[in-house]
Amino acid sequence: MGIDLKAGGRRTGHKSSTKVVKTANPYNKLLIKLYKFLSRRTDSKFCATVVKRLHMSKVNQPPIGLNRLAKYMTNKDGKTAVIVGKVTDDVRMMECPKMSVCALAFTENARKRIEAAGGECLTFDQLALRAPKGTNTVLLRGPKSRSALAHFGHSTSVTNPHTHDGVKPYVRSNGRKFERARGRRSNCGFKI
Repeated sequence: MGIDLKAGGRRTGHKSSTKVVKTANPYNKLLIKLYKFLSRRTDSKFCATVVKRLHMSKVNQPPIGLNRLAKYMTNKDGKTAVIVGKVTDDVRMMECPKMSVCALAFTENARKRIEAAGGECLTFDQLALRAPKGTNTVLLRGPKSRSALAHFGHSTSVTNPHTHDGVKPYVRSNGRKFERARGRRSNCGFKI
């Protein structure tokens, strides 16, 4: 028996996350509404990207530290850094440069340091009034550094020899008797 594709296949009850707003946060809901409107009416790629990132889960909205933010914003005077996520403080950085930052949230110390340096912390609705099309902005993201990512492979194909390079196996233990069978020994079929 095949799948009746004319009847719509088997995937029922699945809707794109951009069609259904998953968040319960009323502020985020309003931001999604606002930027959805802006991306539709202005054809701005900036607004479309912001909407896409507002829809993302918390794991996919990693925070960014002040040090990394300052590094990305060097030689970008007069531009606003835009982060769809949280901005956190970095105690390793001695002095914070003056910069204009728009983010979903700031930690208390990060906000203090940015404002003490003469910079400003904006919300997304303030940014929409100031730069509805995202002019003079730099769209940034924090690093995705979860430990689970070490286990994820690269694009898999028969001809790609690097599929398993640098991919951490899920092993019960490390040792002589673990992960050393077929597929790990060239005399037993193949080796990767």
